[in-house]
Amino acid sequence: MPLTLRYSPASPFVRKVLVFADEAGLADRIERVATDVWAPDTDIFRDNPLGKVPTLVSEDGTFVGSLLCCEYLDSLQAGRRLIPSAPAERWPVLRRHALADGIIEAAVAYVVEQLRRPPAFVHQGFLDRQADKIRRALDALEAQAGAFGQGADLATVTLGCALGYLDFRLPALDWRRARPALTHWEADFGARSSMVATRPHL
Repeated sequence: MPLTLRYSPASPFVRKVLVFADEAGLADRIERVATDVWAPDTDIFRDNPLGKVPTLVSEDGTFVGSLLCCEYLDSLQAGRRLIPSAPAERWPVLRRHALADGIIEAAVAYVVEQLRRPPAFVHQGFLDRQADKIRRALDALEAQAGAFGQGADLATVTLGCALGYLDFRLPALDWRRARPALTHWEADFGARSSMVATRPHL
């Protein structure tokens, strides 16, 4: 049975899974099914009662959410694990992943507030709160950037997709300003073939 990914091309969480799959050597095994979760007639609930993408359907069951999708994909590959099991490597990766994933969550919440809510009801305080979360997490990751390296793991894949989403949807946040280490790291990591192949376009 092939792996089937319910996806939206603009979703940074979907991009995270696609980049992870590419880095794990599994991209060719995934059949993509474009899904508009906002459409009135969407059938995403057939596979995911939460109505979200990414959703990965496999012979082992259906995996909901980007982290679980990535963990499952990591279990299928024969190479170096992108989610380390040894504690000395595992916990730093998972801690950095949590910050990068939090940036994506805050950025998506910001965009949904702006794009999906009627303009008269957009809450500026909510937008400011999400932007502050993003800036604080970026500052924390700027301080850790020297430990990233250029290899791919769950944290670097997630961070690359987070920064790409900020460029794509929230360029006014100007995340590169006063963050030279992250800027340098992203320029190199963003040039990886897995990142180039999944870059979103308006």
